[in-house]
Amino acid sequence: FARYYTPVVVIVALLLAVVPPLVLSGATFSDWIYRALVFLVISCPCALVVSIPLGFFGGIGAASKTGILVKGSNYLEALNNVKYVVFDKTGTLTKGAFKVTGINPAGELSKDELLEYAAFAELHSTHPIAESIRVAYGKEIREDQLEGYNEISGHGIQVKVQGKEVLAGNIKLMNKYSISFETPNEAGTVIHVAIEKKYAGYIVISDEIKDDSAKAIRSLKELGIKKIVMLTGDAKAVGDSVGQQLGIDEVHAELLPQHKVEEIEKLMQSKSPKERIIFVGDGINDTPVLARADVGIAMGGLGSDAAIEAADIVIMTDEPSKISTAIRIAKRTRRIVWQNIIFALSVKAIFLLLGAFGFATMWEAVFSDVGVTVIAVLNAMRILRMSTSR
Repeated sequence: FARYYTPVVVIVALLLAVVPPLVLSGATFSDWIYRALVFLVISCPCALVVSIPLGFFGGIGAASKTGILVKGSNYLEALNNVKYVVFDKTGTLTKGAFKVTGINPAGELSKDELLEYAAFAELHSTHPIAESIRVAYGKEIREDQLEGYNEISGHGIQVKVQGKEVLAGNIKLMNKYSISFETPNEAGTVIHVAIEKKYAGYIVISDEIKDDSAKAIRSLKELGIKKIVMLTGDAKAVGDSVGQQLGIDEVHAELLPQHKVEEIEKLMQSKSPKERIIFVGDGINDTPVLARADVGIAMGGLGSDAAIEAADIVIMTDEPSKISTAIRIAKRTRRIVWQNIIFALSVKAIFLLLGAFGFATMWEAVFSDVGVTVIAVLNAMRILRMSTSR
């Protein structure tokens, strides 16, 4: 804006000072130079230069007061055009506080033995599911009994426990090593365990949906979001169950991190150029998707450091409903910024004409510059006082 506005205004002021005295009879240089100086003072874009950034700072401040950290005004502005919201499941829509709810050994193993092998296998994993297994085991895990620890991304763990090869993970891990098993129908996340390439049983782990997840989905639909999608690495039955409870439009389950990126890419291709996509996640596996989406939102409480670093917006309270709060703040910020733009340009246009024809003095010029700036700044500060409750 300044690239065009500034030279145009300076050239017009110069012409106003020089041309009329040379063309009009009776015109004096002193009179028209004064009018040109009044014109320059009026045209000074302080109201725009100060109030517009201040409006966005106010929006970022209003968001931070509600526990939403926005890393830049461009991300706040992008929220105005969001039409697709994509969620991760674990730790985002659910609490991520897993509990072992079922231990089902196969063959000669007891429940305690199956849990012990699983706990040893999950010793080094930072995933909440692994933590829940270790908590359920509740005994000391000696690292010197482990050999060849190998975490297979999106599948599970391969390790030797007391000299025996143990596999602990999802269906894909069992299929990878051609281990036959019966698919359980229980609700929850299932960890399958195999010892020496022989199926040993499975452990069922359940996760609770966050209290405000349903409210978050409802609020987003009220704001005009076209489609809400959930991406998860969990079993299809688990993903579909959560999706149905929350009223999510589309669920994609059993995904590896790269598959989540592929799903985002598909949405990118189907949307219009002006529409934006939000991805909301919390884990280290979500980092590539957070970076790829138009606006990446991370959960700041349970979220990994990598996810928080890659995200454009961080929700410090881990409440999904804060997404709709952020969008409402963005919309109000845009309205107030446009109010300031229209007000500042309208007042300046009127006073520029008055100044050019000699009806405005330097006092009016100062008001149109400083006075309009003060009014625009006060208007921008209203964003900080907005109510975010619904």
